[in-house]
Parts: sequence; structure tokens; C-alpha cells
Amino acid sequence: MIDDTSQNLFKLADAMPLHSRLIGIDLGSTTIGLALSDISRTVASPLETLKRTKFKQNAASLAQLCEEHNVSGLILGFPLNMDGSEGPRAQATRAYMRNWQQFSPIPVTLWDERLSTAAVTRTLLEVDASRQRRSQLVDKLAATYILQGALDRLSAR
Repeated sequence: MIDDTSQNLFKLADAMPLHSRLIGIDLGSTTIGLALSDISRTVASPLETLKRTKFKQNAASLAQLCEEHNVSGLILGFPLNMDGSEGPRAQATRAYMRNWQQFSPIPVTLWDERLSTAAVTRTLLEVDASRQRRSQLVDKLAATYILQGALDRLSAR
């Protein structure tokens, strides 16, 4: 059985032009982590972290990155609760997606991000990264984790 999230991911990928990329997004309260796929959509790499400001400013920066990197789709991390229910952060993420859809024609789909930040933080702790270094890296690495999960699901189709 394929869940709705996978179905939406497949629809997004099928509608994208050949050799275009995806951007993965980890939407935090103070920063937005971004990751970029390769043109074959198999490998995710950290891109950058945006300081969260007004929606239009962040959206304009994201749209510019999409143009620079030939991006035709966005994977937005969806922060579900551990039991699969939607809390306030999930509702805020849905609102961000709706705002993006009014701002840009580039399609966006949600991807379950449960434990992405925890997994990345654990990895950074294992390599003994300082607290300051972890705070610099965690958001774009969480976006990379989210995007790689979506890319892996696409390749397993």
C-alpha cells in the first residue's frame, strides 16, 4: 500500500522536466534549512540556511535559488507528531505551503520529517561537533535528511 504522501511525491516527480532538481526544506521557527538534489534526483546535498523573516522575503530568496539551480519542485518537511497526528507545527507548515502555492508556480509537496532533526543532531554529537557548529549545520542537514528520504522513496518506486 502506498500512502498519500508517496502518491503526492510521485505526482510531483512525474510532472517535473527531465534533469531538473528538487529542494528540500526544513521549516524551523527561526531558520529555514535548504537542501538540493542532483539532476538525476538520487543524492541530496546541504544548500544553505535562511534566517526566517517575513514570508515574502523568504519566498523571494527561495524562488531565486530555484531559478539559479533549475529547481522544479519543493519537498517541505512535515512535522507530524510521533503518533502521526498533526499539531500546531504541522498546521503552520500547511499554511506555509498554501502561501507558497499562491506565491509561485513551483509545486510543493509534504514529506514526513519525524525525527529528522534528532537524527542529524545525534550524528553531529557522534562526530563531536561543538554546540555552535551544530546550530550552524542542523537545519540544512535536516533538510538534506528530509530530501534524501523523499529521493530514496522515488528510487524505490
